[in-house]
Formats: sequence, structure tokens, C-alpha cells
Amino acid sequence: EDNEVPAGFELSQNYPNPFNPATTINYSVGEASDVSINIYNVNGQMVKQLVNTAQEAGTYKVVWDATNNNGNKVASGIYFYQIKAGEFVQTKKMILLK
Repeated sequence: EDNEVPAGFELSQNYPNPFNPATTINYSVGEASDVSINIYNVNGQMVKQLVNTAQEAGTYKVVWDATNNNGNKVASGIYFYQIKAGEFVQTKKMILLK
């Protein structure tokens, strides 16, 4: 187990990308924070909330299986994923190919 505390907050590029049917997102939390990670479509609508919880400092990963909050598969295309942790906000782009 990696107990090393990350130097700060970071959102890594998802892999694989482009992806089908699932992709992994790694992220680092620099200090204990309320963390949320949400997926948005190109229109800025949230399609999936992946993380919404208090987390200790550390390195984490979460998998998105290309479903929305209702459990339905989403369409191919470009999606954005955003982390909010305390004051830290970062957004990256990913592509779902079917």
C-alpha cells in the first residue's frame, strides 16, 4: 500500500482514452477534503456523479462505466470530468467510442 501523502491535488488523464466500455480516473487529494468528481456532457449537463464524499489525503482511483446516474449507457462522444476538493477544481476531457 502506498502511504505517501501526495504533494497536492491532482486530476490525472483517464485511461484508456478513448475508451469503451469503461475508463479509470486517478486523482490525488493533498489534504483531507470533501471531494466530488462529476462527469459532464458537452452541453455542461452532469451525467454521472462518481465521487461525493469526505476523503483523507491520498491517491485514489475511480472507474466510470459510461453510464449515467440512472444506470443507462450514455452515447458516444466527448465528456468532461471535474474534481472539486476544497478550493481545488480541475477539469479534463475524455472520449467515449463505441
